[in-house]
Amino acid sequence: MQKTRMIIACLLISTSAIAAEKDSRQILALSEAQRGHVLEEMRALLSGTRNILAALSTDDMASVSKYARPLGLGMAHKAEDHLKGVLPKEFMQLGMSLHQDFDQIAVDAESKKDPKLTLRQLSDAMARCVACHDAYQIRTTPASGQPVETHKHEHHPHH
Repeated sequence: MQKTRMIIACLLISTSAIAAEKDSRQILALSEAQRGHVLEEMRALLSGTRNILAALSTDDMASVSKYARPLGLGMAHKAEDHLKGVLPKEFMQLGMSLHQDFDQIAVDAESKKDPKLTLRQLSDAMARCVACHDAYQIRTTPASGQPVETHKHEHHPHH
């Protein structure tokens, strides 16, 4: 019990130290609808990645492909038009690369059926997620067009 309390104390101290650092990520000022779209897409990518990992744990490569395919470029083209002029080119390029990664994961899972290859590809795709979250933060804009402070994307160790 004492060891658990010590671990929790260390986590709290390190979390508060991280929170005290200045957030230097670029602010993406979006409308509520635009922000909602981006966050919905991120949640779909996260959920799909979890499903791919579960399928990989049983070497079910058909399911890997089934879960990866909807995360590919088809997802990107659904609502990107209203975001193209708003989001930085680099953000869009990261997103498109990520969708291409999932298309490739789907194709290779069907043809090569190699779980270790898929894990390497998924790791590379996740590196894009990390790079994006390290570089950007999303805020909403009121009618005035100025960013509004919103809940920052925080890491919760208990999830």
